[in-house]
Amino acid sequence: MITIARYSLPIEAQIARASLEAAGIPAFIADEHTINMNWLYSDALGGVRLQVPAAHAEEALALLQADHSAALTNEQPVDETPRCRQCRSANLRERRPGRRLAFLFWILVNIPLWPVRRRMECADCGARQ
Repeated sequence: MITIARYSLPIEAQIARASLEAAGIPAFIADEHTINMNWLYSDALGGVRLQVPAAHAEEALALLQADHSAALTNEQPVDETPRCRQCRSANLRERRPGRRLAFLFWILVNIPLWPVRRRMECADCGARQ
């Protein structure tokens, strides 16, 4: 087995190992459990080591160094507009019930005793969320 990469955190090594195994390259992670038990040993041991058989070393290095960011730009954009749960309308407005009472307590006692929550209300159907 040849060490092809070193990582500070075991999760980084697990991600790299998973991408290699998805490509059909057998991979092994050394010192993972030692560093999970005491992360201060990471620098002393040289980090978590990702190892592959010598026959697959060049292919594994090429796969890890490949830039896959172009695949992310081709994904469909996700509509993150908040919508009403009942009528699916995007015409929502913000409500903050208890805001006036909290302000009154703050003025009188110097402590906001009433919880202020952010709520949304549909302007079309009147549903509160």
